[in-house]
This record gives sequence, structure tokens and C-alpha cells, in this order.
Amino acid sequence: MSTLQVQKNESKPAQNKLWGGRFTGGLDPLMEAYNESLSYDRAFYAQDIAGSIVWARANKNVGILTEKEFKEIERGFLLVKKEWDSDSFKIKPEVDEDIHTANERRLGEVIGQAIAGKLHTGRSRNDQIAADLRLWVREKLIEIQEHLTSLLRIIVSRADSEIDFIFPGYTHLQRAQPVRWSHWLLNYGFFFAADFKRLKAVIKDLNHCPLGAGAISGNVFGVDREDIAKELGFDGLCWNSMNAVSDRDFLLETMSWGSRFMGHVSRIATDLCIYSSQESGFVKLSDAYSTGSSLMPQKKNPDALELLRGKSGQIHGLLTGLTSTLNSIPSCYNKDMQEGTPAILTTIHLLSTSTQILTGVLSTLSVNSANMRKALEPSMLATELADYLVKKGVPFRETHHVSGKVVALAEKEGKGMDELGVEVLRGVDERFEDDVGACFDYEAAVEKRDGKGGTARRSVREQIAVLKEMLETGEMPAWGPTG
Repeated sequence: MSTLQVQKNESKPAQNKLWGGRFTGGLDPLMEAYNESLSYDRAFYAQDIAGSIVWARANKNVGILTEKEFKEIERGFLLVKKEWDSDSFKIKPEVDEDIHTANERRLGEVIGQAIAGKLHTGRSRNDQIAADLRLWVREKLIEIQEHLTSLLRIIVSRADSEIDFIFPGYTHLQRAQPVRWSHWLLNYGFFFAADFKRLKAVIKDLNHCPLGAGAISGNVFGVDREDIAKELGFDGLCWNSMNAVSDRDFLLETMSWGSRFMGHVSRIATDLCIYSSQESGFVKLSDAYSTGSSLMPQKKNPDALELLRGKSGQIHGLLTGLTSTLNSIPSCYNKDMQEGTPAILTTIHLLSTSTQILTGVLSTLSVNSANMRKALEPSMLATELADYLVKKGVPFRETHHVSGKVVALAEKEGKGMDELGVEVLRGVDERFEDDVGACFDYEAAVEKRDGKGGTARRSVREQIAVLKEMLETGEMPAWGPTG
């Protein structure tokens, strides 16, 4: 359609567009579709209604609304919310460009425009969407916090019950030293505990109220912003009206938190992909979190783990995209900021589902402790030989060199280090004595690492106690369990 045809066909903006009075011509239909946000910000319908009821009460308290008018608005909005809850709300695309317009339009149909038309007094969609976003994100992050707590409980429970299992610890994807399976679990437990702590800080930082800031310069009718904030469960106010409507840092902080958290999810998923391979065979995924091949009947693919890695990349990308969008916009509200809504909706959805999927994977995982034991090899005890000589007063740098020679000799002979015998070891270094054979004991090697944070049974039990205390109190003890 040509520009001339558009101009001929254009009509005045619909009466109940919130900005219609200034304009004499209508929107290009393509622009109408390009501009609308109801297709995604409808997710905030409950928050938008809650904020509107509180706003109406604030206006009633300063005489803009009578008590009767406020009660009608409250009654009408509760009916509107029931329609959304039951999925019976009828959207009018030609009118409802966003959730604010849709809710106010429907309120007018329910209680009459004479009263509904007073609702928006002193309020802008700028502070309205800022409040909706903070309310919605807060609610969803609290839900994610609960999912993360469940994930941590599974990790702690398995670490407690499977503490006897010993398997290879890896660095650079090479077998390094024997460790307890529980120690590996707790490695990620402490990653996720740190994520839990940071998530609490994100929730606290975003929990400030922008409502009452207006479009840019504040409210002229004297509404009590502190009362509004308290009624909506905020801890305090956004103190500058320009900042209140333009701040989307809380979205970036949420997404940044999610990006870091999903980095940890991706790492544990990669480990489990390796551990569940036929080459390792340490763990077996439940059928509930695996799929097969359309061609190869024998395949059992760790799709849940691979998707967790993939979703991690998607969240990193969403953060980068929104950071770029917000990077160069001028002060106060600009329509670019609307792009934050689909980004945060997708991020929150992925964070919530990914946390629950990982919890499901870990809670249904079966462990093959026999295969773990089989994977242990004497070369992983090379450090034990070095430490043996250290205890005889030999400098570690020298013992490291001696132990390396033993490893090379065993490889050359095609034997395990434990099969070389004392005389052969003495041929490498005469300071090896008859008791050197005790070095080739995996359980003993693990139990020697009994310092705080180590893989010995006592140390692992202490780590479990630390995480249990954190789950009980919500705080990480600084010096170990206090109970």
C-alpha cells in the first residue's frame, strides 16, 4: 500500500487509546502491530490490576475519587482479573495496544467510563509499566529461589547418602586424583549456594517502588508514595522520578544473575554428559530426562543435559541484546525500553524450567559405584608418592620429579605403579622404604585430604553441614556449621 493510500484510509486514533487526543490521523496498520506489546505484557495483568487498585486508593485518599468510586473501581478490577484468570478476557486488537490500555478499557465497560476515566489521574504508563515489571520479576524470582532451594536439597541429600562412592576427579578432562562423589556434588552445591545468596541481593535491590513518579516529573496531587510502596510490598521508593521511569538496571541485574547461574548449570550438565557416556558409565539418566535416536535403537541421549547447556547460551544472548539496547538511549522513558519485556519474560521462563529440569535429573539419576571404582588407576596416586617423600624431609619440588620418574617407568613397563615393587622404586630413589605400598590405597589417599574443604569423609560431612545450615537460615556460615 502506498503512503498516499495509507493517508486516505487513515482514521482518528480510537477514543480509548490513552494518548489519542493529540492526534488527528490514524496509525499505519503495520506500525500498529509494530508498536503493540499486549501480546507479551499481558503476562503482567495481575500486577497491573494490583497496582491500579492501590493507585485508585491513593487517589481516593487525596480526594480525586470518592469512597464509592474507589469501591466501584476495586470491584470492577476484581471482575477483570477473574476474566484473565479464567482465560475469558476478550482482547480488542484495534484498541488494546498494551496491558494498561486493555485493563482500563475493560474496566470502563464493566463500571462505566465516568468512573473508570478517573483512574489514570496523575499516573503515566511510564511509572505504571516500571511498577508492573518490578512486581512481576520479584514474584518470579521468589519462585526461582524456591526451585533453587529444592535443587540444593537434592544435592545435599545425595552427597549425604552417597558419601562412600570414590571416583576419579578430573582437571583438564584428565584423571587427576581420587575424590568422593559427594565432593563433586558439593562442588556444584557451593556454586548454587553462592547463586542463592546473589539472588537474594537481586530481589532486595529491585524491590523499590516507581509508582507515583508520573511520566517524568512526579505527582501533582499529593498522593502518598510511601503508602503505595508499602501496600505493594516494596521496601522503599525509587527516589528520583526521572530515574524511576527509566531504570531497567534491575532487568539487567536479573539477567546477569541468570547468566552466571546458567553458566554453573551448563558446567554440571557437561560433567554429567561425560559421566553418563558409555566410556565412563558413572551415572545413568532416568528415562524421564533422556530420548532416543530415530535411526539407532541402542541410543539413549542425555537431551535434558544438552538442552540445559543450550538454554544457557540463549540466556547469555538475551543479556547481551538488552544491554546493547539500553546502552545509548537518552534519559527518561524511551520506547526502546519496551524490548526489555520479551527479554525478561524469556529469561525468567528459561531460568525457572531449567532449575526444575536439573533438579529432576539429579533426583532420578542412578550411580554406578562399581564403574567409578574401576576407573581409578594407580597413576592418580602419583602425588601420594611425592607426599610420602616429603614426610621424610625431601623438598616437594624434588619429590615431584621423583614421582614423575616412577610414572614414566610404569608406563614404559606397561604396569601400574603399584605393581612395580619396592626394589624397583628404590632403583628410582633409595629413600623409598617397605611401607611405600601404603601409598597405593585410594580410600587412604582420599582420607588424607581432611583439611577444611577437602575430600575426606570428615571434611565432606562438614561441607554438608554448612549447606544444611544455609538452607535452614538462608545465610552461609563464615567459619563452618554452628550447630
